[in-house]
Amino acid sequence: MPGPEFEPDQRNRIVKSTLSRRSFVQSSTLIAAACAAPSASPAFADPSQATGKPSPVQLGVASYTFRNFTRVQMIGFMKQLNLAALNAKDVKDHLPMDPAEEAKALADYATAGISLHAGGVIYFPKDEDDDIRAKFEYAKRAGLSVIVAGDPAPATLPRLEKFVKEYDIRIAIHNHGPEDKVWPSPITVWTAVRNFDQRIGCCIDVGHALRAGTDVPQAIRTIGPRLFNMHIKDLTSFESKESQVAVGQGIVPIHDIFLALIATRYKGFVDLEYEIQGDNPMPGVIESFAYMRGVLAGMGYRA
Repeated sequence: MPGPEFEPDQRNRIVKSTLSRRSFVQSSTLIAAACAAPSASPAFADPSQATGKPSPVQLGVASYTFRNFTRVQMIGFMKQLNLAALNAKDVKDHLPMDPAEEAKALADYATAGISLHAGGVIYFPKDEDDDIRAKFEYAKRAGLSVIVAGDPAPATLPRLEKFVKEYDIRIAIHNHGPEDKVWPSPITVWTAVRNFDQRIGCCIDVGHALRAGTDVPQAIRTIGPRLFNMHIKDLTSFESKESQVAVGQGIVPIHDIFLALIATRYKGFVDLEYEIQGDNPMPGVIESFAYMRGVLAGMGYRA
């Protein structure tokens, strides 16, 4: 079944409207945040100062953003960002696969008031019970409700379904763009999984999806309750993986994506996955959260 894709004129309209909206929201957000927190960066503005009802869009961060930093450093960054929702990955010492080391990480997060809602990307290269069970045990120990799966072969889905039922942990298959010949877009994932157990679904990586020609807001509406997690990022070109920038600097239609999530009553998290500037991510991360919070504030929500 073909997925929702951009027509050339539609893409041009999205780019133009996004640039106009971005300029307005970004300038108003920075001014408002500066007034609310005169001694802090805009992303650190106290959400309690915002007006409106609580945001139905929940923001989190993928620990891969801080892949070059230790768990302790990442916790410090999250406190600066006033952020408590983490999508953890077995990178650095963020959420090790070893049970004893994993327990130490979980204790650190609990002490810091950080909640883990998903884990990944976790890879499933083998269609074997032992390998898959080890990944589910890892997720169970961490109390994860969603496993973001990177590369399961379609032939593995029946076996994954068996473990999804046994553990009652959802699997969200992550799309990796046009380079991935198996899971290029979220619609590819949805088409493959929609006849399996309802706990097998999608993690939309927005940047990769757009590069695969997907109309992301429409894909969100198509996938509906099978959308379990989102990785958010921004690009200056839908043709270039290397064009990633801080959210708000590019042409990704963040406002329209949030509208689609709200319309479909999405209950998961929108996790910033900042894949550039690995040795100094915080300036871009700060700007990204300031922009996303500003978009939500502009929609009348308290982020």
